Amino acid sequence: MSEEAVYGLILVSGMIVVSYTATGTSLSALVTVIVTVLVFFAAHVYAGTLARLAASEGRATLPESLRAAGRHSLGMLLISLLPIAVLFLGVSRFIDDDYAVWAALSVDALALGVLGWLAVAKWTSHFWLRLGSALTTAAFGGVIILLKAFIHH
Repeated sequence: MSEEAVYGLILVSGMIVVSYTATGTSLSALVTVIVTVLVFFAAHVYAGTLARLAASEGRATLPESLRAAGRHSLGMLLISLLPIAVLFLGVSRFIDDDYAVWAALSVDALALGVLGWLAVAKWTSHFWLRLGSALTTAAFGGVIILLKAFIHH
C-alpha cells in the first residue's frame, strides 16, 4: 500500500497497451511488463538508496539504506503480479490474447480503486471520501483503458 503500488499499476497498464498494440500478443505484453517493472523497481530502489544516504548525512549505511529503499518500493513489484498472472493466462492459451489484455487492464483499474479506498480508509471512516478516492484512483486505470480502446479501434 504505497504510492509506488499506484505508480506501478499505471506503469503496467501503459506498458500493456503499448506492447500489445505493437505486436498483438499477450506474450509481448507479458515480457514488456516484467522487464519494465523490474527495471523501474531497480531504478527506484537505487534512487531511494542514494536519497536515504544523502539525507542521513553519513549516519546511514549502504545496506540499511538499500533495505529501506527496497521495502519502500516493494509495492510496485508486488502489485504487478496481478496483471502478470492475467497476462500469463493469455500466454498459456487458457484465455484469448485480446481477452487477457483487456482483463489485465481491468484488474489494474480495479486494483487501483482498491488501493485508493484503502489509502483513505487509513485516515477516515467516511464512506463517501473512501468511495471518491477509490473512483479517482481507479480513473487513472480507466484513462489507460480508454487509450487502449481508442488505439485498438
